Amino acid sequence: MTVRTRAEIASARRIVVKVGSSSISGENAGQIASLVEALAAAHARGVEVVLVSSGAIATGMPYLRLDSRPSDLATQQAAASVGQNLLVVRYQDALDRFDIIAGQVLLTATDLENETPRHNAQRAMDRLLALRILPIVNENDTVATHEIRFGDNDRLAALVAELIGADLLVLLSDVDALYTKPPHLEGAVRIAHVPHGDVLAGVEIGSVGRAGVGTGGAETKVSAARIAADAGAAVLITATPLVAEALAGVEIGTWFDPAPAAG
Repeated sequence: MTVRTRAEIASARRIVVKVGSSSISGENAGQIASLVEALAAAHARGVEVVLVSSGAIATGMPYLRLDSRPSDLATQQAAASVGQNLLVVRYQDALDRFDIIAGQVLLTATDLENETPRHNAQRAMDRLLALRILPIVNENDTVATHEIRFGDNDRLAALVAELIGADLLVLLSDVDALYTKPPHLEGAVRIAHVPHGDVLAGVEIGSVGRAGVGTGGAETKVSAARIAADAGAAVLITATPLVAEALAGVEIGTWFDPAPAAG
C-alpha cells in the first residue's frame, strides 16, 4: 500500500532505511546494535526491509592508519575494500540474535542507469526480500570512479526505493529533522511536514554534513526525498538514535508526502 501519513507506517509493505557514515562508524559504531534492533522489529511484523548503509570508507580508515577521509581515489577504494567487509560483519553480528541473515548488495550508478543491470538488481533484491533476507546496500566504492559515482548514498537510497517500489524511505543522520536554517543557528525551526511539490521557499539548506567522514548534508537529503516522493514513496528524515520511533510512526523528523496516486 502507499503510506500517506506516519500513522500508516505500521502497515507499510516495503521500507528502505538509509544510515550515514557518521552514525555507525568511529565513536558511533555502537549505534549499529540499536539500529539493527529497530529494523528487526519491523522485519518481525512482516515488513520487507532494505538497509542502505554508508560507512565502508570510514570503517576501513583506522585499519589503513588514516586519521581523515582520503582525498585520492585509490586510497578511498582501498579503505572501502577493507571497511565494507568489516561493516557487514558488524551488521551480521548484531542481526544474529534476531535470526536474520544479511545479504550484501553493492551497486554503481551505471547498474541503475542501464536497463539490463537495473533489471538484474531488481530481480536479485526482490528474491532476497521474498526469502526474508535483509539486503544491506552500499555503493561499490572499490570500483566506482568519480565519473560514475552516485555522489552520496541518500541518492542511492532514493533510487533503491524507486527500484523496489518501497512504500517508505527513512533517511537517517546525526540531525533529527530538516530545519528552516542550519539547526545550530538561532531561530532555526523544525519543518515537520513537506507537501509533495513544495519548493521549500525561504529555507536555508546546507550542503555539508557535520562529521566530515561522509558526503551528504541536508541538501542531498532533500534532493533524495524528492526523487523517492516522485516515485510514490513517503519519506521521513530524522536522526539515527530515533529510528525505532520513526518506524513506529511517532511524530518526529520531517515527513515528505509521496506523489498523489496516478488516476
